[in-house]
Amino acid sequence: MSKPHAPSTATKHGVIPNPALQKENPSDFHPYIMIAVGSPRKKGNSATLAKQVAAGAGSAGGNVETFFLHDLNIKPCSACDGCRKKKHVDCVIQDDMQLLYPKLRSADAVVLASPIYWFTLSAQTKLFIDRWYGLGGDSGYALAGKKFGIVLAYADVDPFVSGAVNALHTLQDALGFIDAKIVGMVYGSATKAGEIKQNKDLMDEAFELGRKLV
Repeated sequence: MSKPHAPSTATKHGVIPNPALQKENPSDFHPYIMIAVGSPRKKGNSATLAKQVAAGAGSAGGNVETFFLHDLNIKPCSACDGCRKKKHVDCVIQDDMQLLYPKLRSADAVVLASPIYWFTLSAQTKLFIDRWYGLGGDSGYALAGKKFGIVLAYADVDPFVSGAVNALHTLQDALGFIDAKIVGMVYGSATKAGEIKQNKDLMDEAFELGRKLV
C-alpha cells in the first residue's frame, strides 16, 4: 500500500483535486484514487459517470484526483525502447505523461473513463494506455496489483453494436497482462452530452464503484 497522500492543489493540466480533504490532517491516510477521463467533453457522459465515481470514492474517504486527458500533451509511444535501457525512469518522452507517471505509481486505484468512438476507446484514452509501456520492465509492471475501475459511455443501446464490448475486451486483456485487478465496470448508453445522469441505476452503480475502490 502506498504512503499517505496530501490532497493536490493543482489547478492546471486538467486536474481536479478533492476539496473535501483540503483541511484534514495531512498525516491521516486516505487511499489515493486517480481518475483519467478520455473524453474531450468535461460534461459528457463518461465524464459524468467518472464524476459520480469520484463522489463515491470521496464519500468513503478516498483522496480523489481527476485528470482530463484531452487537456494534456500526451504524445504517442515512439517505440524507441528507451524505457527498457535503464537510463531513464519511465518514458524518455518529455510531455505531460511525466506528470502522470508518479501519479500512476503512487495510486491505490485507477479509474479509466472513456466514451466509445468508432467502436472502441477514445484516442485520448488509448494514447494514455500505450504510454504505460514505460512503466514496465524485466521485473514486471509498476501497475501490477493495483485496483482498476472501468467506465464507458456510448450511444447505441447495445454494447455489442456500439463497440463497447471491444473496449471492454481491450481493457480486460491489457490489465490482465500487467497483473492489475479490475474491481468493477460501469457502462451504459446515452445520446446527448450529460444525458446519462438521468439513468439513476447507472449513476448509483458508478457511485458504488467509487466506494469499492477505496
